[in-house]
Amino acid sequence: MSALIACTGSPTLLSQDPPKLKILIIEGEGATNNIKQRTAREPIVEVQDENNKPVGGAIVTFTAPNYGASGTFQGGSKIFTVTTDSNGRATARGFQPNSAKGQLKLQVRAQANGQSASAEISMTNVAGGGGAGMSTSAKWWTVVAVGAGAAVAGGILGTRGSSTTPPSTTTISAGAGTVVGR
Repeated sequence: MSALIACTGSPTLLSQDPPKLKILIIEGEGATNNIKQRTAREPIVEVQDENNKPVGGAIVTFTAPNYGASGTFQGGSKIFTVTTDSNGRATARGFQPNSAKGQLKLQVRAQANGQSASAEISMTNVAGGGGAGMSTSAKWWTVVAVGAGAAVAGGILGTRGSSTTPPSTTTISAGAGTVVGR
């Protein structure tokens, strides 16, 4: 037995949208680049599809700003293009900061299967040296800790060879950030 199906008009094709892409920043976000030593953390991203699966073979382009705080990639270019590995990862190898201090944003664009995605990686170029990359509170606590260590050492050294000098008392108040010795 056979069936005959009649169609009127032209057939309609149902189109399926290719999977949507997204870019996850793995390394580089919030990084501090030392412009004196010309060192920076290499930006690494992962390209994923709408099901959070890595997309191998995606084309990823990293672009550094043309002016101000910026940098260059391998070969001295402001643009670096690479293909993601089987884990969907792409690394902007050889990124070096320029000599301008300040905040910079690397632009990242990924393309695969007719889809694209964009992201930004925020970094900061600093002159380096004493505490570069440390937060203000971390620097403050370092000063307090060094001061406390000096006060304790001074108290211990002050009691050596003297049986009449009472031991020194050191108090560190976390809320006020003071070192008090007796």
